[in-house]
Amino acid sequence: MQIMNQELTKETAKQLMKIEGEVRGVTFKTDTEYILKEKGEEDLNQLEEELEKLGYPIKYKEIKTMAFYPVGLRALSLLATKKVFNFDNEKIREMGLFATKVSLIVKLSLKYFFSLQRVFFKEAPKMWKKHWTVGELIPVELNEGGKYGILRLKNFDLHPIYCYYLGGYFCGILQMMIKTPKITFEETKCTFKGDEYHEYLLKWQ
Repeated sequence: MQIMNQELTKETAKQLMKIEGEVRGVTFKTDTEYILKEKGEEDLNQLEEELEKLGYPIKYKEIKTMAFYPVGLRALSLLATKKVFNFDNEKIREMGLFATKVSLIVKLSLKYFFSLQRVFFKEAPKMWKKHWTVGELIPVELNEGGKYGILRLKNFDLHPIYCYYLGGYFCGILQMMIKTPKITFEETKCTFKGDEYHEYLLKWQ
């Protein structure tokens, strides 16, 4: 089911909640930390009120890190965040990047690995499966000399907002290994533009 950039209404929320799949609560937790850092406690309450109006309330501080929640609720949370705080796509990308810095799963997954090749080709797909019950992350190419990598994401059509969020997220994973802030991404293929899968070109300096 592909839900494009519609106005965020109860009907849109209902459509999102029909999407199959689950995601770990840690993804809500990282958003909570970002909102508290950027906005504050009262603003988090404002977000919770918006979600309650849509018919799918979330108490962010009661979310369990390792529990599974509907992927539709995750998308709804991110869309409500964008609406309430008037975030542009750059802020959504920043949220994805920030998530890698505070995610317990990411920290534990990368704690003992220092090889970029190992993380890119072995650990990244495992990390995806630890977070999501849908989608398949496929490492396509890593060129350390050319300073770029290509990741492919199949069977993941949650919402276009994730094109930006995940771009930032993938940059964040690389940043933890390469130790440079100058990492960019380009989504060269996208299911919402008619392609069979999402594909990200990641570059660094």
